[in-house]
Amino acid sequence: MKIEALLFGGVALFFGASAALYGVWSGEPAGTAVLIIAFGMAALVSFFCAVQYRRRGRRPQDRTDAEVADGSGPLEFFPAHSSWPVITALGFAVAALGVVYGLWLFLIGVGVLGRGVLGMAFQYATRGE
Repeated sequence: MKIEALLFGGVALFFGASAALYGVWSGEPAGTAVLIIAFGMAALVSFFCAVQYRRRGRRPQDRTDAEVADGSGPLEFFPAHSSWPVITALGFAVAALGVVYGLWLFLIGVGVLGRGVLGMAFQYATRGE
């Protein structure tokens, strides 16, 4: 993550310098604000990558002597099938129709959507027990 932190740090410096020069020379607040936001987003990604590098150290991708097998890890649990994505999609569709046809249909859609999202989030919550 060290290379990524340096890369995004350079991007953040570019956007910061561009924002300063653009703000002084053009005097336009909208473009300056966009460049400042771009600076902030790049700086945030750079900071995250730097913190991850300090926490976890070098990855196998950062070493020149690493092999492909060094980057592999244990496979996670992948569910076979679930009906919750269909319920979530149905709830979203009903909520979108509710925006057009009325508050009552929107509230029904939000209820179905919320149940679908909670179902997906907690369907395997007791799997480890």
